[in-house]
Amino acid sequence: MSTIPGTPVAEKRKIGRTSLEVTALSLGTAPLGGLYHDLTEADAQATVDAAWQSGIRYFDTAPHYGHTKAEHRLGDALRRYPREDFVVSTKVGRHFVPRTTPYDGSEGWSRPLPFQAIFDYTYDGILRSFEDSQQRLGMVDIDIVLIHDIGRVTHGDKNAFYWRQLRDEGGFRALDELRASRGVKAIGLGVNEAAAILDVMAEFNIDCALLAGRYTLLEQAVLDDLLPACEKQGVSIISGGAFNSGILARGLKSEGNPPVQEQKFNYVDPPAAIVERVDALERVCREHGVALSSAALQFPYAHKVVATVLMGARSADEVRLNAASFADPLPDALWDALRAKGLLRADAPVPRRMGVKSPSTERAP
Repeated sequence: MSTIPGTPVAEKRKIGRTSLEVTALSLGTAPLGGLYHDLTEADAQATVDAAWQSGIRYFDTAPHYGHTKAEHRLGDALRRYPREDFVVSTKVGRHFVPRTTPYDGSEGWSRPLPFQAIFDYTYDGILRSFEDSQQRLGMVDIDIVLIHDIGRVTHGDKNAFYWRQLRDEGGFRALDELRASRGVKAIGLGVNEAAAILDVMAEFNIDCALLAGRYTLLEQAVLDDLLPACEKQGVSIISGGAFNSGILARGLKSEGNPPVQEQKFNYVDPPAAIVERVDALERVCREHGVALSSAALQFPYAHKVVATVLMGARSADEVRLNAASFADPLPDALWDALRAKGLLRADAPVPRRMGVKSPSTERAP
């Protein structure tokens, strides 16, 4: 069991066996790249400012987000803050060239910049991607570099080809070089599939992995293999996608929430079984006077290998709401009820706040 202290957003944990520390709650910048809906420049700045004011000091981005738009916006937004006071990660494996065909909207970006990706996990490709990110961010020192989207889910039959680029054509060697001599403090990968992390860990020494969506209130299969392996090898998990692309953010029946058909589960429309499970989770949360978003954000951080919970936000209000949700004291009875109804694995660590009672169990004076 984990006990979350009084100021959970700003609490820090180390990345792997490095000396680098990140805040418990962190900001992902896919929304700054225009995921589903674009932001104005002012809203992008306000989102980062709100994160800073909430105590967040770790920010993750990628060239892929908005086809380089998010890196530009994050660099601009952070430039007013002391560089030594925050941690930044970005990703490698794609470099971007001027677009030669119209963007078809299939990746979910609204008004991306006019560039298209070339996947390249070779030695030269990794270094080029890193150096391009330095220029877009306007930062020489990038703290964490992550291999982006290696794995069968992204590449299908081409995954073996890209894997050979990493292993045989110098991709891993480039990452080692960045860690040894280019100011990078930690290296790892950013993916949506646990199997890819296990594959890399079997061949290469990483410090961390950003795993999106696979360890949430809806998904806990990684308790069987990935999380024990990370604990054994000293690899930290950066836990992304706590809302499973949005469906756990406010539940299905909250006032003002988008209709079910407009919500996403892992970037696609939710299947009926997921809708049913989210409805059951939400009912238990309501019975204990808890917002579903609070339970969803706090759950992953209870596991000792999770260094930070990475949340996306497209406005200052969303940042403040998520920060409050992460700090919301939840009753122990909530987790017990979720387990009793089969909605949470019995072996999943949960955040315990001893002495916090559920409103449904308190007696009237």
